[in-house]
Amino acid sequence: MNQPTDAQSSPSGDIQFAAFVALDWADQEHAWALQVPSSQHREQGTLAQTPEAIEQWAAALAARFGGGPIAVALEQARGALLYALSKYEHLVLFPIHPSTSCQFRQALFPSQAKDDPKDADLLLDLLLCHRDRLRPLRPDTPPIRQLQILVERRRQLVDEKTAFRNRITDQLKQYFPQVLQWFDEVDSPLVAAFLECWPTLPELQASAPSEIMEFLHAHNSRCRARNEQRLQEIATARPLTTDAAVVQPALLLVETLLKAGKALRDGIAKMEAAIARLCAEHSDYAIFDSFPGAGDVLAPRLLAAFGSKRERYADAGELQTYSGIAPVISRSGKSRSIHFRWACPKFLRQTFHEQAERSIQFSPWARLFYDGQRAKGKGHHAAVRSLAFKWIRILYRCWLDRIPYSEQRHAAALAARANAAMPKKPEAPATRAQSAATKQSQAPVEYVWEKVAGFSKFSAATS
Repeated sequence: MNQPTDAQSSPSGDIQFAAFVALDWADQEHAWALQVPSSQHREQGTLAQTPEAIEQWAAALAARFGGGPIAVALEQARGALLYALSKYEHLVLFPIHPSTSCQFRQALFPSQAKDDPKDADLLLDLLLCHRDRLRPLRPDTPPIRQLQILVERRRQLVDEKTAFRNRITDQLKQYFPQVLQWFDEVDSPLVAAFLECWPTLPELQASAPSEIMEFLHAHNSRCRARNEQRLQEIATARPLTTDAAVVQPALLLVETLLKAGKALRDGIAKMEAAIARLCAEHSDYAIFDSFPGAGDVLAPRLLAAFGSKRERYADAGELQTYSGIAPVISRSGKSRSIHFRWACPKFLRQTFHEQAERSIQFSPWARLFYDGQRAKGKGHHAAVRSLAFKWIRILYRCWLDRIPYSEQRHAAALAARANAAMPKKPEAPATRAQSAATKQSQAPVEYVWEKVAGFSKFSAATS
């Protein structure tokens, strides 16, 4: 089902809001505007971003309107103000995307002048006049919301870890580039311990080969051939530079970056442990863990993407559009174009994109579909998005029916759909018995990918 689009309706019946409020968010102080349904008069004021001020403001609204429901529009879908207001049951929150309010302001004020009280007025106009375009915030269960934040924060730490690795690589290239040849992962605990023992090439070459070999074995680097190659290269290596003005600052920076990298690895490990605990306790996790290539990283992200509220989406198409996987159609006069969707939750789109890309290695039909898209001239990412479009429909159905994915069941469904789509010629009564007798001996149907509405469909080949 769709979320209620009219701000005065809900699954429990019609709600008559006691008041309408809009908050123009700011870092330290928020401007607000208030209007009651029976009046055209608007009140304005400011609200400090402190727990005490927010508590007092919310309590005053509850006392003034007898605890009745109050619609609140604000430019946040996640953040301190929204978290602070979510705990009050009498406040029904309507998140509005900042770009929506910005474009609405520019449409009414082409000069692009900006004023916080005026912006609060505009948000209130959106809430009063365009409630059919807004959806009230309906939070998922606490475990799912915690999981949603954890998987996103984990990805942010992974990206930061990658940035630190690139910075370490850049510094080593300036004074000790051989390390990059001797080890595969420059931000690994092995390299951190190696550089702690031997920060420069001259110090490394001053050590006995037996000491270096003992160090490598102690850190679980036991490939004999590679270790011997390392020892040979260490003996013949030459320093890139001995200029202290270059080497000493680089040493300090690499030491700092390696410590930061260790902290990031520990943080990621703790987050992954917390994610695993949440997933183990959720009944839907087995559904997403059953998909090809999902694994310990993507399965929790898929669970966080869908959540627990099955009434959130009316069909898979809503999720395809909301996530940004479905393309956008632009039509004006005689021109018509299909292009990439820019406005969407980026992390959600990234989740479905990476799941589809990963499935190519594990699902035969996904590989066949992807290869077919590439053969038609699509680039890699466009082909993956087309595949993700199909996967969302499958994910949605499994989630809705609470059943794990089965590659065999999906292949059988494709074949059955293709057989049902085949045109059937009427048989003469005299030949029906003969047709039934020879049905099992008929040659198997050949299936191909057919382009339908911009996407490929598995259907029977026609002569």
